[in-house]
Amino acid sequence: MRYGETGYNLEIDLATGNIERVETDPKLMETHLGGLGTSVKLHWDRVPADVKPFDDENMLIISSGVLNATPAFSANRTVVTFYSPESDLLAYPMMGGFFSAELKYAGYDKVIFHNKSPKWVYIWINNDKVEIRDATHLVGRGALETQDLIRMELNQPNAQVAAIGVAGENKCFTASIEQGRSSASRLGGGAIFGDKKIKAVAVRGTQDVNIYNGEAFMKEMKDMMAYINFRNANPIPDVMTILSGIGSPQEMVHTDEKWHTENFMWGNARTRRRGFWDEKINEEFPRTQLEGIKRLISCFNCPQHCGALISYKETPRYMAKCFGKLTYMMAAYVDSMDFAWRTLQRATEYGVDSFSTPQILAFAVELIEAGIITEKDLKAGPTWPACPTDKEGRFLWLLDRVAHREGIGDVLADGVYLAARQIGNGAEAFDHNTIKRHEQLPLKLGTMDPLYYLMYATNEKISITQIEGNWPQGAFPTMEQREAFVKDWPQLPDDSWKQWLLEWEPRGEKAIPYFPTIDMCCQIVDWMEMLHNIDDACCVCAGMSSFCLKPPYHIHNYPRIISAATGLDLDEASLKKIVNRSRNLHRALNNRRGMSRKDEKPPQDHWKRRFPEIEENLLSAYYTFKGWNQDGVPTKERLNELDLGYVAEDLEKRGLLKDGQD
Repeated sequence: MRYGETGYNLEIDLATGNIERVETDPKLMETHLGGLGTSVKLHWDRVPADVKPFDDENMLIISSGVLNATPAFSANRTVVTFYSPESDLLAYPMMGGFFSAELKYAGYDKVIFHNKSPKWVYIWINNDKVEIRDATHLVGRGALETQDLIRMELNQPNAQVAAIGVAGENKCFTASIEQGRSSASRLGGGAIFGDKKIKAVAVRGTQDVNIYNGEAFMKEMKDMMAYINFRNANPIPDVMTILSGIGSPQEMVHTDEKWHTENFMWGNARTRRRGFWDEKINEEFPRTQLEGIKRLISCFNCPQHCGALISYKETPRYMAKCFGKLTYMMAAYVDSMDFAWRTLQRATEYGVDSFSTPQILAFAVELIEAGIITEKDLKAGPTWPACPTDKEGRFLWLLDRVAHREGIGDVLADGVYLAARQIGNGAEAFDHNTIKRHEQLPLKLGTMDPLYYLMYATNEKISITQIEGNWPQGAFPTMEQREAFVKDWPQLPDDSWKQWLLEWEPRGEKAIPYFPTIDMCCQIVDWMEMLHNIDDACCVCAGMSSFCLKPPYHIHNYPRIISAATGLDLDEASLKKIVNRSRNLHRALNNRRGMSRKDEKPPQDHWKRRFPEIEENLLSAYYTFKGWNQDGVPTKERLNELDLGYVAEDLEKRGLLKDGQD
């Protein structure tokens, strides 16, 4: 009997229509756990290094993790892996909701797609019955509309459906995969769905998932529930509101957006609007937000309410979560939550990433204002009107053109980095907020922060929210605040680290960029990244673990929880080794696709005050700490330590490692 996993993957060849239920090797759990870890292993083993994102061989995997479909709180993420058309690296956007649990209840840990379908299809998984169904009647339908239509067609109101909208059909590089109350958004998974002509995947399952030691497992959950209740009743003081609790950022719960609107940048990550949140805005924005929220909602087996069902005026209902309620409004420089709710609905139906896409549109606005995108580009086309001149109309027109790849939208749909180079004529100078070709949060700060420098530069997700978390974002002003924070901090890997926070000052010699020291930074960043990697293997929401301060899941209880679920005999050291193995395999996979030190640079204007020598020393020290050479490639010694000798041999053959260098 298998525990914590079904022991089967569903393999679908879209070109031939062949469907296989394939038993997996149980040793893979011992070496890579599941979720992202085992998916990375499959990509390494099966996909040639030179495969392009829109090649037939670009395998796409939809995966659950080892804690999905168990009583583990907030184990509800589904990870989707593929080579990204935007970054050309292995992407792994994740979505919440109920899909991963439903997939395991149907009897599968992963769905693996090979090749491309000759016509539009959707996949229907109902326990042992799996069908490739015609989807030509769904082409042109929105992502949310498609989900509803499939449930009606199947007469399965409880089926979980992941679908694309027209942006995915048109292979926009920021197209998302929308699913109920969440989406796999970053780096173009929807475009890969579209390239393979997958309109949707629907799943319904009614089978059991076994855990190894139910009594031990439920004791851990009982203790965790007590802690969750305590944290909900006792928010952390002296930090911004969204960091004071647990769960993904509670953007649907909180209505005070003074911090975001005055500290994140407006437009194309350009302008900080100090004083924006005045009395008028403080009355209008919360009222409009609450007017739009029909009810708060949760993902599978989660006690928090991070999402909301939006029913705003005449706008069709949709689900909203996180920062999406502000991204379009701030990018368009429109001071209106009415505009935010209406635009987010259109974008969700199109199926686009609501972090990257608003920045693409704001980039286009700057090019229009600079005369680089000209009147010729804004004229009416065969099937679309001319661009309006008002801010709201222009922004929505650009969104429509991008989603349909019409006119100038066909260029913009490739993302800021590639669009800037295709447009030329000085457009490259307006690409100032990407890393590894991917749009970053619209945030520009004062003094270079050494922790955030490493996180921005080196994480494989290419998204700061997928590496930051457990360490406070800034020094507390007073010693009293610091002492109060460290007093109850059992999640730390080492109690001695409390002294680092006590010594950390907002200004002076023990402030950024000099403190935390380089050695401290290496240890802190590695710890936070490790927690994200554990989450991604278990498919636990980062909002209950790696993303928030003092979370319910941490390095001290994770080994017990995973052991009770799976039957593995894990302690902290062995769990760290597993996720480090997967992390270094992922790194090597991207290295052989061309990623190296040259690519690991935060945007030049991310901080006003930069310290090039410190930054280079930071990166060099972190590479050494991780066991990588000075080009960011795992060394032969490090790979052998992690039982990845076959990876070292591959990198040596490719000339990425020379004579076991460093």
